[in-house]
Amino acid sequence: MGISPLYIEKAKGPYVWDIDGNKYIDLVNSLASVTLGYEDKQVNRAVRKQLKKGVSFSLPGILEAEVAELLVGMIPCAEKVRFGKNGTDATSAAIRLSRAYTNKRIIAVCGYHGWQDWYIGSTTRNKGVPNEVSELTKTFVFNDIDSLQSIFNAHPNDVAAVILEPMNASYPKPGFLEDVRDLTKSNDAILIFDETITGFRYAPGGAQELLGVIPDLATFGKGMANGFPLSAVVGKAEIMNEMEEIFFSGTFGGELLSLAAAKVVLSRIKSEKITEKLSEIGHSLRREVDSIITKYELQKVLSLTGHDTWIFLNWNIQDEALRAQAKTYFMQEMFQQGVLILATHNVSLALGEREIKKIVAAYDSVLEGLSEALLDASLTTKIRVEPLKPLFKIR
Repeated sequence: MGISPLYIEKAKGPYVWDIDGNKYIDLVNSLASVTLGYEDKQVNRAVRKQLKKGVSFSLPGILEAEVAELLVGMIPCAEKVRFGKNGTDATSAAIRLSRAYTNKRIIAVCGYHGWQDWYIGSTTRNKGVPNEVSELTKTFVFNDIDSLQSIFNAHPNDVAAVILEPMNASYPKPGFLEDVRDLTKSNDAILIFDETITGFRYAPGGAQELLGVIPDLATFGKGMANGFPLSAVVGKAEIMNEMEEIFFSGTFGGELLSLAAAKVVLSRIKSEKITEKLSEIGHSLRREVDSIITKYELQKVLSLTGHDTWIFLNWNIQDEALRAQAKTYFMQEMFQQGVLILATHNVSLALGEREIKKIVAAYDSVLEGLSEALLDASLTTKIRVEPLKPLFKIR
């Protein structure tokens, strides 16, 4: 309180304004759901046009079919599509599909996959989830195929699905995703890629296109409609046909304003090399920030990893209390410099050279101050609020 912006009043392009009138360059971008930038003219024009026709109908609108066709044409594993409103809708549908198709119970997970009981029960935020549900979900370690093999060994003939983000803070080791693919095939389990964030950022067809490993099912959400609420589960027709047997239904699954936005976003991704441009923007920012980290000899304190469009800030200080202070100081000072940033760079197409220069200047100032505070052990006196406390660890 008193440091962070608490409510946003408006947004445009790469900027947001809080209710006190403070202006920030936004590197959060609605938790990575905004890829083109706020108030994109083409998206808004399509949404206004659809608004005049209607928002939700008693029967499907043609936009459902048109957007589904775009997804099938772009995503390697997509043969059929079903829409939801957020990532949790899609991942939970994919899990239910997998259990229905395989008639098995156990789910192996790696990464974050939403708030529903089947997943969140496997984390420290499992209050309200029955133990019987939590025990059906087993976690494994990214880039550690043995940790996944041990789940199959412990539950022979009962693993319904393996779900993971194909990439987040680090690239998969050579052969890791291929080994996961082989392991699921040999055990008659479904491979699900959670591409809620990687989809339409890493490549037009998601990380599966970039990395060349094709899952059975995949889930998409953020980045599909430039901030409008829409998600999708896609995959092989044989598995997706189980949608006719399971129950997956929502009143607003076919809501048309989000679909109108998605049609514009996906069409532009196909025709305008959006993902390549996002990578260029992210790479430019990463290069500059890496040089500043080196300039102030903070390589053992802070490092950047991940794909250029979704860069992770890794705080490498071993002492937990000091690490929390460093993160708090960093965010406190970046906010003061007019940069809204949490733990990643979620770049948007609206970030131009002027914004990149301002972000880099902010990094330079803040990391210089951090370096000095670490050297003279004055960090405690430099933060004006209680140090940050983690909600829960998922990676």
